[in-house]
Amino acid sequence: MVQMSLFGKPTVFIHGQAANKLVFTSDVSKVGNHQTESVKRILGDGCLLELSGQDHMRVRKALASFLKPDSLKNYVGKMEEEIRLHLLMHWQGKQNVTVLPLMKTLSFNIICSLLFGLERGARRDSIVQYFQQMIGGMWSIPVNLQFTRFNRSLKASAEVQRMLKQLISEKRTQLENGASSHQDLITCLLSIRGEDNQELMSEDEIIHNIMLIMVAGHDTSSVLITFMVRILANDPNIHAAVLTEQEEIKKSKPSGELLTWEDLAKMKYTWRVAMETLRTVPPVFGGFRKTLEDIDYEGYIIPRGWQIFWVTSMTHLDDNIFPEPSKFDPARFENPASIPPYCYIPFGGDLVFVQDTSLQRLKLCLHGNSAAMITATEGIQCQYLIKDFQSKLYQKIQSFQVRKPAYKHSCAVEHKDGL
Repeated sequence: MVQMSLFGKPTVFIHGQAANKLVFTSDVSKVGNHQTESVKRILGDGCLLELSGQDHMRVRKALASFLKPDSLKNYVGKMEEEIRLHLLMHWQGKQNVTVLPLMKTLSFNIICSLLFGLERGARRDSIVQYFQQMIGGMWSIPVNLQFTRFNRSLKASAEVQRMLKQLISEKRTQLENGASSHQDLITCLLSIRGEDNQELMSEDEIIHNIMLIMVAGHDTSSVLITFMVRILANDPNIHAAVLTEQEEIKKSKPSGELLTWEDLAKMKYTWRVAMETLRTVPPVFGGFRKTLEDIDYEGYIIPRGWQIFWVTSMTHLDDNIFPEPSKFDPARFENPASIPPYCYIPFGGDLVFVQDTSLQRLKLCLHGNSAAMITATEGIQCQYLIKDFQSKLYQKIQSFQVRKPAYKHSCAVEHKDGL
């Protein structure tokens, strides 16, 4: 445990299995959710990152009704259409592509389609523009002066909230006219009623949590796919094994038929590669909590009101948990139950493993972000990227211990004729 000051507040820095257990299982009356002032003001205080106790449970339950695999399996076809169109527009015929920004574009298009039911066009482009400005200042110093990054992010956040408010109004009208309650996330949340037959979530809570999912889903799946492209370019054995699995799935389907949730469940080795990628480069670096009373942690007292800063990657690279942690080995996840609890936390908070016979074997329930959605998008993208393109890196990057790939390194792609 290390004592420090972050964002002007007294903070303890912790990591490891015991630290993760403290962060994720402590009573909400002792350790509460807490984010930096900049994140709180940009995303809003109604998102899951800020809620605690009954409010956190109520909002999380509402979000889970849409984000669970049983619901998301109905959207596999819509995801595949977005991916096909993206590859046709941005990859087909190109010799060099810079993967990360393209994966972020694709992730956001999928988010717009699933969360808002918003088709391509000027309105989606406007949301993208403001969203990019908004996330630019999320980790900036929260000084709201003209021409600062934080000021620009606040203004962009206000525009995103205004556009979401308008969308919610339109969706509410559609529901009143008999539209399905499962078109997208907004209609789903508007349809959920509490015991008094009132909407379970307020309009601000819907807006703030949609913004949270936008941020979380935008980064996690795009970073995962980008690093998987890198792994496949660097390791011919892993590439061959993933390619074989994807080709077998392709051969089992009539030409032109869309993928199904059952097809994704067959991508067992591909998912193990994804899991190991998430171990070596977790999209969520860490997070914050706040002590609501004095906490005893391994013989030390963390005073009330202090920040707790926990970090993911140092647990993932602990050789007492993962032997030879710098080695990329998908076989670690052949039996996920063998991994000790609170030791594999690629998405951060409230990570729970539920074993099953299908792809739901790794159903991940977490703060405002759907690993089930990431599972689906990752599987569909691999079906197209691996079977239709060969790739190589212009410049190898040796270290895994970074949060995100650099934008400046391109990836050469070559289309495979006849596939």
